[in-house]
Amino acid sequence: MRGLWVTKYTDFNSLTIEELNRSPLKPNQLRILVKAAGVSFATNLVVSGKYQRRPPLPFTPGTECAGLVMEIGSGVKKFSPGDRVFAALDWGGYAEEAVSFEVNTYHLTDAISFAQATNFNSYATAKAALTWPRLLDVRSGDTLLVHGAAGALGLASIELGKILGAEVIATASNEDKLDVARAYGADHVINTSRDKFRDLVLEITCGRGVDKIIDPVGGHTFEQSLRCISFEGRICPIGFSSGIAAPALTNIILIKNISVVGLNFGTYYGWSPQDIRYESECLVRQIMNEFCVLSESGKIKPKVCEKYPLEMFREAMDHVISRRSIGRVVLLMNN
Repeated sequence: MRGLWVTKYTDFNSLTIEELNRSPLKPNQLRILVKAAGVSFATNLVVSGKYQRRPPLPFTPGTECAGLVMEIGSGVKKFSPGDRVFAALDWGGYAEEAVSFEVNTYHLTDAISFAQATNFNSYATAKAALTWPRLLDVRSGDTLLVHGAAGALGLASIELGKILGAEVIATASNEDKLDVARAYGADHVINTSRDKFRDLVLEITCGRGVDKIIDPVGGHTFEQSLRCISFEGRICPIGFSSGIAAPALTNIILIKNISVVGLNFGTYYGWSPQDIRYESECLVRQIMNEFCVLSESGKIKPKVCEKYPLEMFREAMDHVISRRSIGRVVLLMNN
């Protein structure tokens, strides 16, 4: 089988497609014939060694894939060869075949394309951020500010926010992205390349500030968000696609009684030093099953922005890190 192979932490563009050996399955693992794999900003950081989690070298990058079950290991009970699945991998998605743990693998219905399914991790992250009581706990009537609104996570947050009954304010860097945010249900949109979102959010909310904020951008965006959030508002930092970790303005947090509630959803897949994937299985599986139902009914529409063959992996990653993507960028395997 062919795939990308990382022998040292390096620039993503320096990788090449290699002929890879097939590893034997361990108990509770299954082999997937990969049809589509999600391309993410985080994967670029992993390959360069700048991510908080480093796979042991050598490895194949890619943590989100969808395809067909080829083979099951001992102890696997939920899947059979031929099943359509989505998997959250520790690594290994950018190859024609991938090995997944059963606990991190989920059934797909025929109504959902393999490419669309690579969005489900973003939907799961948005679902947790918006609905879990210790996080944003969005209620009907809340005002919700979604940063990075045209990304996979942003569009998922808009859709789910509207399902929850929130009034959604979306920010993005150009009009094309804002058009898509509107189409996905945003009530108000702000072009951050032209306008100061802080001022417009305060105008939209009549000076009160927004109730809840989901922020995958970080840096200056997080700082300005604290200045347009309501008293006792909540903000959920999910990443720092700006490349800058946000400063903690504890004076504003204190004075406005703001709750800063972080989320690393990968923890529930086992992507952290404390591996809690088995304790979290029922919760995560329920979320994934719900997305299959919502997708089939048309209540959510996982957006695929661009599809690239494996041979164009460099162009696919450039599409993401140059911030041209609207929704999910996907690698397709020619198998």
